[in-house]
Amino acid sequence: MSTAVQPATSQFAPTESQLAVAYAVCRGITRASAKNFYYAFLVLPRPKRQALSAIYAFMRRCDDIADDASLPLRERRQKLADWLEAVHRAQQGQPTDDPVLLALTHAQRRFKIPGELLDQLAYGTAMDVQEAPEGSGEGTSAAQASLVAPYQTLDDLYQYCYRVASVVGLACIRVFGYRDPAAEQLAERLGLAFQLTNIIRDVKEDAAMGRIYLPQEDLVKYGIGPADFAPGADPARFRELLAVEADRAREFYRAGDLLVSLIDEDSQPALWVLMTIYRRLLDKIALRQYDVFSGRVSLTVREKLLILGKGFVKRLA
Repeated sequence: MSTAVQPATSQFAPTESQLAVAYAVCRGITRASAKNFYYAFLVLPRPKRQALSAIYAFMRRCDDIADDASLPLRERRQKLADWLEAVHRAQQGQPTDDPVLLALTHAQRRFKIPGELLDQLAYGTAMDVQEAPEGSGEGTSAAQASLVAPYQTLDDLYQYCYRVASVVGLACIRVFGYRDPAAEQLAERLGLAFQLTNIIRDVKEDAAMGRIYLPQEDLVKYGIGPADFAPGADPARFRELLAVEADRAREFYRAGDLLVSLIDEDSQPALWVLMTIYRRLLDKIALRQYDVFSGRVSLTVREKLLILGKGFVKRLA
C-alpha cells in the first residue's frame, strides 16, 4: 500500500456542524456493529467517546472491505489501498466529505494518535486478503479449498494480532490518556487477549471464510486438520485446543488489570467494562465446553447492561 501523499497547500477545516454529523455517523456505526466496544464507550466523557467511535468506524471500514466476498481478493486489496490513500490525504489536510475520515482526522489531531498505528491496522486487515495457495481442494467450495493455517506458531500469529488488535489498544490509550510509558506494553498485551478471545469465539465463522487463525503447531499437536473445520464439525475435537488458547488469553488479560491504574481516571471505568465483557465472554465459552460450533457465543444485552451499570458506579465513585 502506497503512503506517498502530497501535502495540502492549506489545511481543510471542517465546520462544527460537519464534525457533529461525522461523529454521529461513527457513533451509529459503532452502535450497530461494535456489540462489545459500544457499551464500554458509554462510560467515557463525550470527547473521548466520540474519538473511539471514529477509530472503530475506521476499523469497521477496513474489515468490511477485507470481508466483502462479492469481490475477488485482488480487488479487495486494491480497495484497501485506495481507502488508506484517502486516509493519508485527509491526514494531510486535503478536503474530504467522508464522515468517517472527518471524524477520524479530527480525533487523531485532538488526541495525538500516531498515523503509523492506523496504517498498521490497515496492513493487518490486508493480511486477511492474501491469495490462496494453488492446486488445493478440487471439488470443494472456494473457502474450503483455501482453508489453511498461515500462522505456524503463536509468535507468527503475534504479528497479525499486533496489527489488528494491539495497535488498537495503543490508539485507545492515547484517547484514554496516560503518562507512564509502561502503559504501552500493557496495551499491546491486552490487545492480544481481546484478539485471542475473538479467534476462539469465531472459529466456525472464520473457517467458513477460508480462514484459520489458530497456530499450525497447535493444530498438529492436537491432531486437527482442515477437514475438522467442515460444516457439522465435532466440537469435542477442539475442546482441549481451545482451552489452551483460552488460558493464553487469560494470561494476557492480566496486563489489563495493571493497565487500568495507568490511564486517566475518567477512562478507567470504560476499560474495566470492556475487559469485564470480554472476560465474561471467555468464561461463557468455557462453560459451554468450548463448543463454538453449535451457535455463536455472546453476552446478552442484560448481562452487558449489568456490567455497564457497575462501570457507571465506578465513574461516579
